[in-house]
Amino acid sequence: MNTVNTVHLIGHLGAAPELKKTENGTSVSTFSLATSDRWKDTNGEVQEKTQWHRITAWGKLAEICSEFLNKGSFVYITGSINYSSFEGENGETQYRTDIRAETMKMLDKKPS
Repeated sequence: MNTVNTVHLIGHLGAAPELKKTENGTSVSTFSLATSDRWKDTNGEVQEKTQWHRITAWGKLAEICSEFLNKGSFVYITGSINYSSFEGENGETQYRTDIRAETMKMLDKKPS
């Protein structure tokens, strides 16, 4: 049996990507992406809920994201969900969910 771990997100960056290099020289870029859902409640009023996603891109894609994306950029990301844990400053186990980006498409309108 095959399994699937694929995520498709369209949203706006919360901040410019942060580019770093690993010890072996691999580029890694992280940024936050906001996605929003809008609906009308039972009173007919528009409601909105925003979700924030931590995106991690590696290699050439990391470099491209860091070069071309900025706070507010509108993008389409495909990737996979990754869960990790680490010890926080208070000694307690902290959990994090990341989206490992596999593709990125810029959706901003080109300036005229």
